[in-house]
Amino acid sequence: MNTTERVIFEQFPYWEKATGLVSAPHEAELTVFLGCGTSYNLALSLATYANHAGYPAIAAPGAEWLNRPAAFWPRWQKVHLVALSRSGETTETVAAAKASRKAGIFVTAITVEPKSALAKNCDRLIEAATHGEEGIVMTVSASLMLLLGMQMVGVKIPASIAQSAHRLADQLDAALPSIIEGRSHFVFLGSGSLYGIALEGALKLMEMSQIVTQAFHPLEYRHGPISLVDENTAVVMLYSADQKAAEVLLVEELRQKGAAVIGFGGPGDLELRVDCDPALAGLCVLPALQVLGERAAQAKGIDTVSPRHLTKVVMLG
Repeated sequence: MNTTERVIFEQFPYWEKATGLVSAPHEAELTVFLGCGTSYNLALSLATYANHAGYPAIAAPGAEWLNRPAAFWPRWQKVHLVALSRSGETTETVAAAKASRKAGIFVTAITVEPKSALAKNCDRLIEAATHGEEGIVMTVSASLMLLLGMQMVGVKIPASIAQSAHRLADQLDAALPSIIEGRSHFVFLGSGSLYGIALEGALKLMEMSQIVTQAFHPLEYRHGPISLVDENTAVVMLYSADQKAAEVLLVEELRQKGAAVIGFGGPGDLELRVDCDPALAGLCVLPALQVLGERAAQAKGIDTVSPRHLTKVVMLG
């Protein structure tokens, strides 16, 4: 068991320590969740949670908000910026936080590094302790920042979520790598708050196994990308509660075209029960998607402790 694999399965006690009350977002006409890479994927998911909770919200990549905030919101100086960064040192995120504060914006930082540059350049810090051996690939820290952000907008996280997520990761692990054997084209599908999680699943698989992956809103997949589906395709379907019937029909179509489907919360060649409130499904499935990336990497003989071309912190000169 390498360090990446061990950290994935040892993350759940950290969830339990981070579960609790987090006070509401700063009052503003719009909340902007900001991040780079995994943190941007989480920002997309958190924006949907904020909107459902009555806090108008969008997500933006760090460099985009730094360079052209008015392209996202015309009254950008009036927003509440929530910047996510595992290290708290990501160049674009820290620069965006600094520039936003200079413009009079209230900045909240969500990180696992309370002494970082981001933590020192925010108006409010939300943090949690992470696994000390987490390496380049972001696993437990991603789960923790998602959990913290959900709590900030009022989502109640039951203590049972850690057990449910651990069980789901184990169930998927038991079916790997046979369910994906021979598959070289991977697609992740998720809607609403699950779209950011689908993107994160695709990113994890890509950076860990060096397999080219894609992520889409499920019902967008027929509009062009479906032309790539064949017997080399594996689809990860993150079923939603409100459009599951339509997603089931899509999965049937994809299977007829040769794809193998892993269904989280619904039908597939492998069907996995997501044992939590549907509103919490993104958090619950995240560790399982991390396991998928690790097992796919192992099947190719790739060591995820030192993934090609990646560093733990992206800092620009």
